[in-house]
Amino acid sequence: MILASASPRRKELLSLITPDFEVVVSGADETCGIREPREMVRFLAEKKACSVARDYPGETVIGADTVVEAGGEIFGKPADLDEARRMLAALSGKVHFVHTGVCVVRGGESLSRTFTTKVFFRPLKRGEIDAYLAEESVLDKAGAYAIQGPAAKFVTGIEGCFFNVVGLPVSGLYGMLGELGAV
Repeated sequence: MILASASPRRKELLSLITPDFEVVVSGADETCGIREPREMVRFLAEKKACSVARDYPGETVIGADTVVEAGGEIFGKPADLDEARRMLAALSGKVHFVHTGVCVVRGGESLSRTFTTKVFFRPLKRGEIDAYLAEESVLDKAGAYAIQGPAAKFVTGIEGCFFNVVGLPVSGLYGMLGELGAV
């Protein structure tokens, strides 16, 4: 089994399903003209998985992509701390959605799905955002936060899969792998 992702969080979460996998980072171009977030992440997950599967035709390959959506705006990984600050301010006191597209390629077959979790943030003060950005590395995190880290104090609740917010919907992926006979 191959995880087509450089994310240390996805690697950790996949190890909850199986310890027997390797990481091969996809070199797929991640530009995408799709603006609907659920379709966008599914498309990008497929692109990543298929890119790696071409080089490893006998393997089960997993690709994933995650974005945060709030008020019709899509938040990927912030380019810098100013963008991260803007993202967190936009999420403050609001409900947002975390969408993760997952694609599994195995034996010439592929299965793709999008998983969504609703996340509730409490209102944040500018000083809280600045303190958080000083303590947490956020430039590799969609929406500029990690629910499993210090940002947990901002979350008042979720509806859906917690692990999806971390970056890989464990139960959903396990079901997909089962459908393709990989587990």
